[in-house]
Amino acid sequence: MTAAIEARDVSFSFGSTPALRSAHVAVAAGEVLAVMGPSGSGKSTLLHCLAGILVPDSGEVLVAGRRIDSLPEAERSALRRDRFGFVFQFGQLVPELTAEENVALPLLLGGVRRRDALARARTWFPLLDLAGLEQRRSGELSGGQAQRVALARGMVAEPEVLFADEPTGALDSLTGEHVMELLVGSARDRGTTVVLVTHEARVAAYADREVVVRDGRVTALVPAGDAP
Repeated sequence: MTAAIEARDVSFSFGSTPALRSAHVAVAAGEVLAVMGPSGSGKSTLLHCLAGILVPDSGEVLVAGRRIDSLPEAERSALRRDRFGFVFQFGQLVPELTAEENVALPLLLGGVRRRDALARARTWFPLLDLAGLEQRRSGELSGGQAQRVALARGMVAEPEVLFADEPTGALDSLTGEHVMELLVGSARDRGTTVVLVTHEARVAAYADREVVVRDGRVTALVPAGDAP
């Protein structure tokens, strides 16, 4: 069966410093995969290569069997806009926009009419315990609320793959668990494939499977919850 997304022998360096060394990972459709490893291990670089943000120095990245690392930047940008969703550690909401406008942003960039985009965005607020916060700006939200808005933004366009890079890293443990429950639950309800970067075992435990990255290499494939 063709993987939803796959890296084959991917290497990448920042200048003379290797970040990935012949890394290989394949993620099945609908799977939640945790990419674990210490700071500087290469796990975020792997995510960025899988998402087409970075182009590997060597190796291949495939989405549904189609190679994407050799595509022009404009096509990779369209892929990220139309088929991928993203949630980052600090949410990265646009401070000038309301919460509902932030959620609607991927739809607006994709050409959906503003009225329709906002209507679709609002449907996510009760699902993520955000009802009543639609008109607030990021400075008026708690960290957990802002991250749930970021999750809604990542999921609103119903992406094939959701990339989550340390999505609970800036949250306390209780809030982080709530965000992870909503993230994984929303993805499973929609059959979304998730690539989750984390250094926390309690976060990785929400995944179906873990990949451990050390010194730029994928060193272990283990059941979720068993990574060292």
